[in-house]
Amino acid sequence: MDIITVAIHLPFAKLSHWQQITFSAALLERMLPNYQMFSESADFGDAKLLRNQLDIIWQWLGDSRTVKINADAQLTKLEPQTPDPEAFDFFGVFPALDTCMALTALWQLMQIKPAKKGKIDPSDLEDVQSISRLSHNSVSYYVELLLIEELDDEAEISQEQINEHPLMQWEIATQNELFDFLQFAAIDKRTCQLAKKMVLSEGMSNLGIEIE
Repeated sequence: MDIITVAIHLPFAKLSHWQQITFSAALLERMLPNYQMFSESADFGDAKLLRNQLDIIWQWLGDSRTVKINADAQLTKLEPQTPDPEAFDFFGVFPALDTCMALTALWQLMQIKPAKKGKIDPSDLEDVQSISRLSHNSVSYYVELLLIEELDDEAEISQEQINEHPLMQWEIATQNELFDFLQFAAIDKRTCQLAKKMVLSEGMSNLGIEIE
């Protein structure tokens, strides 16, 4: 089966470094329950460690002057929690892997030295773009599987069919709404709270898994 994916292209250069990290952390909130479900089903990894790392990032976003983080040490802790898709024979490993890859990219993003206004290097946007793409692709792959099962047909599923699915529509709308909100939001703790509230308002992961 071919995996059909089309990336969301948001103008991340319009966001400050802090806003990019907040955008990424908010998307991880929607991805983390997918890892937790996989971890419980496969008896692999430590979902609490990923939860703790994301909490640390939110703490830093709320007060970067006093919260100090060793990103390299956190990446070292994260590596053993990353599943190998070849070691598991069910779908859940893929969104779990996407979650780990997105969190890895977020730690890398945090290590980038913020660019001066108007001086953003395109390479500095690779991590936030990767996180956006990983969240989107998790949904796209899952929706494709749902459509194949629903149609009971081996015929190729079109990108239009995927894009029209409610989960895909929700993913695209969420990323766009989050971007629009952060673009003009203040850099403070309240913005973090509002961004998190926005993405968790439905009480579900980006795949529609209920958040406990």
